[in-house]
Amino acid sequence: MALLMISETGALHEALKHHFGFDAFRPLQENIVADVLAGRDVFALLPTGGGKSLCYQLPALLSDGLTVVISPLIALMKDQVDGLTTAGIPATFLNSSIGLDDVRERMRGLDEGRYQLLYVAPERLTLSGFAADLARWNVVRFAVDEAHCISEWGHDFRPEYRRIAELRTQFPTLPFIALTATATDRVREDILERLALRDPRVYVASFNRPNLTYRVAHKNKAAESLVRWIAARPDEAGIVYAQSRASAESLAERLNAAGIAALPYHAGLDARVRSRHQEKFLRDDVRVICATVAFGMGIDKSNVRFVVHYDIPKNIEGYYQETGRAGRDGLPAECLLYFSHADVNKYERFISEKTDPAERAVAREQLQKMTRYAYANTCRRRELLSYFGETTASDDCGGCDNCLDPRPTIDATVAAQKFLSCIVRIRESRGGEFGVTHIIDVLLGAYNEKIERWSHQNLSTYGIGTELDRRGWRHLADELIRLQLIAQDADRYNVASLTDAGRRALVDRTPIEIHQPSVPPGKARKSRAVEAPDAAYDTDLYGVLRSVRKELADERDVPAYIIFSDAVLRTMAREAPQTPAQLLAISGVGDKKLADFGARFLAAIAAAR
Repeated sequence: MALLMISETGALHEALKHHFGFDAFRPLQENIVADVLAGRDVFALLPTGGGKSLCYQLPALLSDGLTVVISPLIALMKDQVDGLTTAGIPATFLNSSIGLDDVRERMRGLDEGRYQLLYVAPERLTLSGFAADLARWNVVRFAVDEAHCISEWGHDFRPEYRRIAELRTQFPTLPFIALTATATDRVREDILERLALRDPRVYVASFNRPNLTYRVAHKNKAAESLVRWIAARPDEAGIVYAQSRASAESLAERLNAAGIAALPYHAGLDARVRSRHQEKFLRDDVRVICATVAFGMGIDKSNVRFVVHYDIPKNIEGYYQETGRAGRDGLPAECLLYFSHADVNKYERFISEKTDPAERAVAREQLQKMTRYAYANTCRRRELLSYFGETTASDDCGGCDNCLDPRPTIDATVAAQKFLSCIVRIRESRGGEFGVTHIIDVLLGAYNEKIERWSHQNLSTYGIGTELDRRGWRHLADELIRLQLIAQDADRYNVASLTDAGRRALVDRTPIEIHQPSVPPGKARKSRAVEAPDAAYDTDLYGVLRSVRKELADERDVPAYIIFSDAVLRTMAREAPQTPAQLLAISGVGDKKLADFGARFLAAIAAAR
């Protein structure tokens, strides 16, 4: 394996600027690249947007041979190769999306040594004769992207990833680099073991994404709220995650009816339709994709300005990875989660149907941690990072709703006493056990078949709660659950009961304070957690540059962000470069892109002045 002597020539920084247009490495990148070039096994856990791809792409350019990248999704491969090709880097992919003639041509190019990077899916590793092909192509290393897929303890386990370990036997001398954006300590250890990494250098970056603002809103008339929220961001692209295919479809319809271009994406759509919808979103032909979790892993679209979870995710890892698709360019982005305990109950029912007790216990623990995050009245970033074992120095991140807009506390002792007492009275009368919704019905004095059948209209607590509406009681119930004064039994239809602490609070009339409910957020608000690098740029010029970028992207049949990211365009709009040298000085503008696109952008800037 012939490598450039980077310690003597300084080729590393020169190649970084020449090919990728960057003047400096992101945290840990330089050390990772140096270890990869030295032929070591490497494990790198970098947050989404932290520059994982460059950790194997740059070494590939500085090596005499082929770097094979194992990637889980066809869309990711195409995205990466489009970006590399646009930057003048010889790369290709082999997967089921290309025809036989294209496969033959690419195989011929690999035989002739025309490529430095090859992207393949893990399934291809099992094809007859592929190991012989790899042996013929002067492979110098393997890079395993989305490496958490190899662990059954991860949130996105893929059995086919287990076959990757066979490469270690077939190519015992070649180094491996494993990369992921989300992995707990347990998943991390599993990756190292499953890939049989040898004395690996392990790099774990901070999970903190300071440019992201996290918010949780009570799920009340959420579809209307969502439309208003996105309409207040007219030039921004984003992803809306929904639990079901039907929700993804209906939300896309609601947005389109409001004049917001949106498309659905889920596993129930024909593969060609899914691919077309994804392509339209990547190319800015629609600005919102409404999707199930089937969408997103490996999507490189850098200008996603918001990610909305319309339903609560099943676990923190999935939530972190999905929110991480916002703000990959480093510019401010927003993450909004709509929360209701009804969604939690729905997942609880799914979990209770699992036949494996161990699997049921793990799923329930993951959901409880996700629920605790949604309930949190303290810094959400702190709560999120603590899940991954990371601590923060401050209790105020300046970039979540609880830090930016702390909700005041209110004395809820009287209402809480009524709620707790109602649970006791219901259980004492004929031994019945009921969920929160029925308890609220009794407090509000509702009259329905269940109340009549159990004679609950005769309880002393019947109708004593008219000072709150149904939403107010639901919020109080959620707070009492958060305070661990009441519990719900997921295996018995979420029947509610008092905990020991709840019984003591009822008997001792303990003062109980709760936070006021969250309200759906309005217009975008700058986070204090990150200095917005786009604070002072010419918005009119930025609009012109976006149009130029879209024209160039359409001409080349690639997504717009492949040409330049939003961050690069905003820097152009702020600095208004007039010469090629001034344009090249902007981070993100490399020699190849300057040669291909520089004249068009400089002409647009000159015409707009």
